[in-house]
Amino acid sequence: MHRYFIIYKPYQVLSQFTSEEGKQTLKAFFNVPADVYPVGRLDHDSEGLLILTNDTTLNHRLLNPSFAHEREYWVQVDGNMHEKALQELQKGVTITINGAKYKTRPCKATRFTNTPAVPDRNPPIRYRKDIPTSWISLVLTEGKNRQVRKMTAQTGFPTLRLIRYRIGGITLDGLLPGELREMNKNDIYTRLFG
Repeated sequence: MHRYFIIYKPYQVLSQFTSEEGKQTLKAFFNVPADVYPVGRLDHDSEGLLILTNDTTLNHRLLNPSFAHEREYWVQVDGNMHEKALQELQKGVTITINGAKYKTRPCKATRFTNTPAVPDRNPPIRYRKDIPTSWISLVLTEGKNRQVRKMTAQTGFPTLRLIRYRIGGITLDGLLPGELREMNKNDIYTRLFG
């Protein structure tokens, strides 16, 4: 039987259940059947939405680049990000992937006018009173290794905090770090693929 879970992966937790020396894994937070695994990943220093399932069809649909589904990230950056940097992100920037230059696909990039309602991070980001920060939303249809961090750094605004807020029509709403919600197949497929 296929099972479907959405989770809020905490900061500094690996996107896997098998242990790795000195690092926390999903096993410390989530008790799911042994054949259930994460679809995709979030870096150790990123947090947010992950889907866990044993449905190989769903796994293929979400990870195969030809399906190009949306993923929305809420990103706190170092500095006061201006319109020119947002436009650069929207058009695509050149980053390095596996030692080669790569031009990112066009994306949606907007700045939050107010800080989004997000849970406190433990440990918190380093606070510097003289250097402002800003929050942006980035909606991508691709997922290269550390892509968001490389993109914001390329525009001169390094990422301080990175939260994956949405995959397709599924969001983190109602979940806190370390929390899980089970979904049924019809609901998850409808919200992901329409």
